[in-house]
Amino acid sequence: MVPYSRKFEMKLLKFGGTSIETPERIETVIRIITESANQTGRLAVVFSAFGGVTDTLIQLSRTVADGDDTYKAALKQLENRHLAVVKDIIEIKRQSKVLANVKLMINELEDVLHGVFLIKELTPKTLDFIQSFGERLSAYIINECLATRGMTTEFLDARKLIVTDKTFGAAKVDYASTNINIRSYFDTHPAIQIITGFIGATKNNETTTLGRGGSDYSATIIGAALDASEIEIWTDVDGLMTADPQKVHKAFPIESMTYEEAMEMAHFGARVIHPPAMQPASEKNIPIRIKNTFNPEFKGTFISNEAFSPFMVKGISSIDEIALLRVQGSGMIGVAGISNRLFGALAKKYINVILISQASSEHTICFAVEPEKAESARETINDEFSLEILAKQMDEVVIEKELSIIAVVGERMRQTPGIAGKLYQALGRSNVNVRAIAQGSSELNISTVISKKDATKALNAIYETFFLADTKPANLFVVGTGLIGGTLLNQIQKQNKILLAELGLDINVIALGNIDFMLFDENSIDLKTRARQLEKAAEAMNLTAFVNRMIAMELPNSIFVDCTASDELPNVYEKILCSGISIVTPNKKANSGSFELYRRLKRGAARNGVKFLYETNVGAGLPVIHTLQDLIYSGDRILKIEAVLSGTLNYIFTALSAAVPFSQAVRQAREKGFSEPDPRDDLNGLDFARKMLILARESGLSMELEDIFIEALLPESCLKTESVELFIEQLTTVDAEFEQRRQRAEKQGNVLRFAASLEREAIRLSMQEVDRRHPFYTLAGSDNMIVFTTERYRTNPLVIKGPGAGAEVTAGGVFADITRIFNH
Repeated sequence: MVPYSRKFEMKLLKFGGTSIETPERIETVIRIITESANQTGRLAVVFSAFGGVTDTLIQLSRTVADGDDTYKAALKQLENRHLAVVKDIIEIKRQSKVLANVKLMINELEDVLHGVFLIKELTPKTLDFIQSFGERLSAYIINECLATRGMTTEFLDARKLIVTDKTFGAAKVDYASTNINIRSYFDTHPAIQIITGFIGATKNNETTTLGRGGSDYSATIIGAALDASEIEIWTDVDGLMTADPQKVHKAFPIESMTYEEAMEMAHFGARVIHPPAMQPASEKNIPIRIKNTFNPEFKGTFISNEAFSPFMVKGISSIDEIALLRVQGSGMIGVAGISNRLFGALAKKYINVILISQASSEHTICFAVEPEKAESARETINDEFSLEILAKQMDEVVIEKELSIIAVVGERMRQTPGIAGKLYQALGRSNVNVRAIAQGSSELNISTVISKKDATKALNAIYETFFLADTKPANLFVVGTGLIGGTLLNQIQKQNKILLAELGLDINVIALGNIDFMLFDENSIDLKTRARQLEKAAEAMNLTAFVNRMIAMELPNSIFVDCTASDELPNVYEKILCSGISIVTPNKKANSGSFELYRRLKRGAARNGVKFLYETNVGAGLPVIHTLQDLIYSGDRILKIEAVLSGTLNYIFTALSAAVPFSQAVRQAREKGFSEPDPRDDLNGLDFARKMLILARESGLSMELEDIFIEALLPESCLKTESVELFIEQLTTVDAEFEQRRQRAEKQGNVLRFAASLEREAIRLSMQEVDRRHPFYTLAGSDNMIVFTTERYRTNPLVIKGPGAGAEVTAGGVFADITRIFNH
């Protein structure tokens, strides 16, 4: 036989099941074939079965093997589906022959299934034959459709060309015989060949299948034999992606990659093309292009010997679920042949090993297999090493399940320092524990075994490290969309582009919750229309469901933002922190609750490598807590803290004059919105006391709220009135007393302030007279002031002054805490 030589340009196209799942999709495929035929010297097209048909055939086979006669209804549905396609895509006057041949094939299939039903036995050989009907039907129907539309085509059953061994289910190709068959056939058949994928035959004409991804394999076998100029694999995505787009929403198609890179990506979960399919093409250096049937204009992914990438990593692939088996024992150390016995025993049982990792001490070998193979693998190893286990030289095999593998792949990783460091730093920052690591000397792939529950979070963290190095995504989950929360969202909407441009910080609001509804959007909620979206969400707010869903999303750089004054929300803070999610909040209930809760939250954040920030708990947007922490962490010692931390009370006492009695000052504060709707919530001093308690705890004191002395400004009878209106009226009864104290202070050149002091581990809130030398003297309106007297600031205390309330400054403080997490 004269070796085949390329006399003309040859291109191979392959269409997967999703590309031809419906008549409408088949019409799209026909347009692509027609266009390719007009542009290419010669063309061959390989087809999979219609989408879902192979699975149906396998299920039918199992049903009949179980002796279940319900298979007849499913077979009828399969027949009707194929007949309906014929009626949809072929004009009526040319349908009769095609319909008759389809029925003949279905009758043949029915006979085989009936035989299996009678003997109740399904061999791999019979299953391969049954599966072959999927490709035989689809390729035949599409060929007939093309012929009726004026194209010169021929139906080609690949069993005539592809010769295999008898390994039914995953047959090995006899390339010598196959290549001769293909070249000889194409030398004498110039028409466009419409070829069945997935199937071959033994030398005795027994039908075989080529295993997972078999239709891709068929295309590359034929393309390599013919020295094709290019092989196009048409599927339902835009090419091989940098990561699984269902888990990493910012993943994008890879423009070009090498065969080795594509095989590594495919081995570890990228399902667009399968590793065996690339071997024939790579040996002949025939490029493979992955194209999208539903976006044919997109150039797709080009796979060849050489490929450029601006990134150090070409892609991140993953296997969702594996089992890790651990073989260990002192009797393994320094003993030759252990690995050979171990993996030889597994090979004899056809157990495929996905990943291997061995400690340098030789004490332990761990390897990954498919979960359903784990028990069989353990039994195999226990049998092989039964004597060693009996002698306690080896331990019983340990199986760990619910695990995933993440593989980082790229040619540029070779001899590039720091790749592994970046990878594991990203996982560490995201609180992801590593179970096993494997890297070959080629440095093309670093594979890591982690818990399945961490897979999505890990993928995103690694992706951001290698593909979004110039940006730092922040994923916010905001509860509370009222005054503070709403203002925060407005600020984020206004500032986001500036933060992205100047700091590389990309803030995405993933979820919102208010008292009625909650809304989730993994791609980020449009803040311009958030109110309408939240109302239309039709998902009732449920705090437990909100938190569980947030945790389950496993997004890296997640931040829970509590913009409420809720007593309930702090109860879930610990769970959130322990899930690796940071918290930012103006809600002071957690930090002013029990000291034990305060301590647990601080420790929980530290242990899980996340942040718990609450600058706005004291002084709204004023830099109070951060300043206090800096003083303490840098070694200064706090001697005294004096503070006016109630804007309401400060407004009231600075408004007092001969013309403005106490009751009127309270009315003015309420009318101007400086006080709560019920002023008693401010006048009882409890909110002020909570802020001082937080400062005390930040100073290192183990204090509770009941340890604080609060001077009662008003008699109990006044505070316990039935309504706010009645309370306001009764305030006139204390005007005289407050006027006397004001006059007494005025005669001394002093003013009245309701202030707090923290000194010698005691906190006291009281009405005080302050002279002109004291910083509180100049306070006006609703401003707050905090005075730190420390070892370093003993003579001239450190003073912080400014608005201690207000939606804009409080939301701004929360916003600053969010950005601080990423600038830390």
